[in-house]
Amino acid sequence: MYVEHHPLIKDFPELRGALHELRLGDADFARLADTYETLDKRICRIEAGSELLADDALLALKQERVDLKDDLARRLKRSAGQCCGCGNGCKS
Repeated sequence: MYVEHHPLIKDFPELRGALHELRLGDADFARLADTYETLDKRICRIEAGSELLADDALLALKQERVDLKDDLARRLKRSAGQCCGCGNGCKS
């Protein structure tokens, strides 16, 4: 069974530089990014059948992954000088 990983670099290739800089210069971002990557790998193992977990627990993990990715995306976009998605058209 093919299971698709969702690494940050694949989802935000245009922000590769910002991702690298934040991982090096922002300990909190690096910790969250590592947590996201670990969670993504675990979800993939569960979906591939290598690890067992109840469906409701899997859904909770997926929601946690979405929440982490949203936070990381905002930080990435902000550091790259893009709008963070706030709806106010910010550039900071």
